[in-house]
Amino acid sequence: MTQIIYTDMAPKAIGPYSQGVIVGELLFLSGQIPVDPTSNEVVESEIITQTNQVMKNIAAILESQHLSVKNIVKTTIFLKDMQQFSLVNEEYSRHLGNHRPARSTVEVSRLPKDVLVEIEVIATFKN
Repeated sequence: MTQIIYTDMAPKAIGPYSQGVIVGELLFLSGQIPVDPTSNEVVESEIITQTNQVMKNIAAILESQHLSVKNIVKTTIFLKDMQQFSLVNEEYSRHLGNHRPARSTVEVSRLPKDVLVEIEVIATFKN
């Protein structure tokens, strides 16, 4: 059995998908891009600002389910430019603190709305 989740504290889906899906003890978040949920616009095109917005969107969805970044078990980061990896890594780490989920990072040729970063997450309801 699956459960679709939604919060207005994160950007609305811009296509035929949901913000997240719960399956058993796992929460699968769709890739989050740096869209401000109040304006529904992409934040400025600087990688640290965009990564910060993505992580805030992820946190908002997790919090809607009474979870935090400490519940994340796997992330996938999609970057427009791998040369910006260290900047993304630093901002990503700032949001996670000492928590270290499994992760993959890949460079892609283009992302939705021509953003610089997208991050998808798998989280668990178990501690």
